[in-house]
Amino acid sequence: MTALEEKQFMIKKWHFYSTLLLIIAFLSLGFKPFNLDSNPWFLTDGSNESYYLFPSQRQEDYAKLNIPYTGNFFIGYKEAIAFKESQGKYRRTNSLGYLGKYQFGSSTLRTIGIYNTRAFLNNPELQEKAFVILLAKNKWLLRKEIEKYDGTVINGIHITESGILAAAHLGGVRTVKRFFRSNGKRYFRDAYGTSIVSYMKAFGGYDTSFIEADKHASI
Repeated sequence: MTALEEKQFMIKKWHFYSTLLLIIAFLSLGFKPFNLDSNPWFLTDGSNESYYLFPSQRQEDYAKLNIPYTGNFFIGYKEAIAFKESQGKYRRTNSLGYLGKYQFGSSTLRTIGIYNTRAFLNNPELQEKAFVILLAKNKWLLRKEIEKYDGTVINGIHITESGILAAAHLGGVRTVKRFFRSNGKRYFRDAYGTSIVSYMKAFGGYDTSFIEADKHASI
């Protein structure tokens, strides 16, 4: 072997072992235990417990990071109402007999063609359909109020279509009509003290435009 050939052999050998060492180092890092406590992206320490930063309930967190957020989309609307009503549990029945993820009363269910409450409670798909159908019916019943008051401010409350429909889900159409007739001075509270005003505020500004008002909406 000439000196030149020996030199080329040593260079190739050095390249081989250098590449091998880099691969081993990379694989070792891949199996290194991940320390959540040292990574603020995932959690932050409280006084005695840890809180995950993401997913976050604050819209501004997603805006800063350019991460998709439900914003005012309908999916965010219905899930927010569901969490308020039942923590999103399909089989939840409260002390007053209201049923399911969206806490329907049996009389309300009958207005949209559902008479078997047991079957309803055990059918998540039916519950989701019922929520949309009730929105469609209420949107027709409250069409005049929506047209007149959407975008206005009453007693400091910014009125929106989604807020009106959420209030109707809680207290019914008549209580919402009474609220507007009294210019916001009379409003309903349920047996747990929750008011339709709080629903108008909490669930206002969502996009419910695709819901078509339907007088005869039914399952």
